[in-house]
Amino acid sequence: MSGGLSSVMARRVTVLGSTGSIGISTLDVIAHARETHGPDAFPVEALTAQSNVEALAEQAHRFRPRLAVIGDASLGERLRSLLSGTGIQTASGYEAVVEAAARPSEVVMVAIVGAASLAPAFAAVKRGATIALANKECIVAAGDIFCRAVAEYGATLIPVDSEHNAAFQLLNFDEAHAIERVTLTASGGPFREWSSDRMAAATPEQAVAHPNWSMGAKISVDSATLMNKGLELIEAHFLFSLPPEKLAVLVHPQSIVHCMVSYADGSTLAHLSAPDMRTPIAHALAWPRRMSSPSHRLDLAMLNRLTFEAPDPQRFPCLGLAQDCLRSGGLAPTILNAANEVAVQAFLGRRIGFLDIARVVENTLTARVPNNASVPNDVEGILDADRQARDLAGTICRRMAA
Repeated sequence: MSGGLSSVMARRVTVLGSTGSIGISTLDVIAHARETHGPDAFPVEALTAQSNVEALAEQAHRFRPRLAVIGDASLGERLRSLLSGTGIQTASGYEAVVEAAARPSEVVMVAIVGAASLAPAFAAVKRGATIALANKECIVAAGDIFCRAVAEYGATLIPVDSEHNAAFQLLNFDEAHAIERVTLTASGGPFREWSSDRMAAATPEQAVAHPNWSMGAKISVDSATLMNKGLELIEAHFLFSLPPEKLAVLVHPQSIVHCMVSYADGSTLAHLSAPDMRTPIAHALAWPRRMSSPSHRLDLAMLNRLTFEAPDPQRFPCLGLAQDCLRSGGLAPTILNAANEVAVQAFLGRRIGFLDIARVVENTLTARVPNNASVPNDVEGILDADRQARDLAGTICRRMAA
């Protein structure tokens, strides 16, 4: 290994959600580091997946973690069989995923989608690990509690979302008083130029066909509704202690500029990179140093132009709902996130239409937010509010499907 990077390459890594798109990209970055710096780079402590047991076993054979965990307990025996004779420990069930996060590793990549990431992420925080956070829901659903825990236990939080990772690199926290605006960019998704009538008939296949990024189905649908960008605004508020009025969104179809930070002296700094998640992943794994990654390189001459436009709140109401929840605070973001997860799954299951996603979220917020003025002080209280919102959103989905 090269001298200055030897301590970075020695970091032991746990990947929560290793068979999803972020998990796969993380292991790709680790594989590149091993090709570049030697086979001992980034030893892997644990890999976890929810149900893709065959892919998890393949990853375990290649990256040799100490532990492999399958979240679906019914697949535990299959995982043991696939890894028999390797010396790799196996476990199954949700509690085993949480325990994997609590095992000793310097860096934990949190790439589990949804509120299911909360307990494992907190387990990693409580041992003071570096959290490479690719999951929005930890912050959206439990922002104050999560950020307080990071400070209390001396953990380090590095955002992996391309926009927040870009902001993390651009923001000068010593000059926080001079920050006028942080602008997150959105590609606009596959329906950027579609009319509302056309979107009403959109299929799940069309919604997940993102024009720039390779992502999982849930995040792809969130990008198509612009809910993804709304959740990112809430996340930026907590991550960077920025008030709602200093946060903005611009649609940028090329997905080259990921964030812009405007300062009081009239300067605006922009972070640019090709739309490749391996870039922010490599930054998070190596921070505060930089290392080589296998990500695509940016060629501005080939692009010819970069364009920007304001988002359309009429055609994409989910963004406005998220902005309202950001301003309202309290449990509103928790309920927003829970209702959206349920609605997206109902859409992917063809039980509701694409435009119904926003209606489910709005109806759930209308019913739940007035009765939830205060935020619980612990994860259990957040999860209880999350469950209640999910139950109500599920009922609303069933009514729409009837």
